[in-house]
Amino acid sequence: LLVVARDDRRIAALAAALAFFAEDVEIVEFPAWDCLPYDRVSPRPDIVARRIHTLTKLATRPPGAPPVVVLTTVSAVIQRVAPPAKFAEAVREISPKAGISRDSLIEYLERYGYGRAETVMEAGDYAVRGGIIDLFAPSHDMPLRLDFFGDTLDTIRSFDALTQRTIGTLDSFQLEPIGEITLD
Repeated sequence: LLVVARDDRRIAALAAALAFFAEDVEIVEFPAWDCLPYDRVSPRPDIVARRIHTLTKLATRPPGAPPVVVLTTVSAVIQRVAPPAKFAEAVREISPKAGISRDSLIEYLERYGYGRAETVMEAGDYAVRGGIIDLFAPSHDMPLRLDFFGDTLDTIRSFDALTQRTIGTLDSFQLEPIGEITLD
């Protein structure tokens, strides 16, 4: 079900009402860019990350999944997006058991729009320091630190970007592209 609202405040109110009245329905928000197409500035990375997360979630929904309500604005509806198959094929499940190598992970990050940085601060950044790759995936609130032992992923930890201290450990996570357009 697609629900179109006039602005973000109304979307927040609709999300709260739906969460109260329809607990079994999954609610996802699809925001519009905060700039015009072909403008000199790019959309904010956090908005792009939320859009990508919604698009990949919709593209990878299994058959028979519970109902989903997409809350969006008119501006977001009229913006063109890539076909769902492009988002479905770009999603990777990352875990120590998945057998992803350090080099193939860096290749994925470069292909799907992540930017290399000295320090990971916002969605779409990644940094490489020896056997450690820090990255900020759009589906996570905190950056992740992937520790490789040789060419094998050993651990996945979330950390605070300001203090660089570990917050928790993850068994796996879903890696999504950071850009809506793949330059291949």
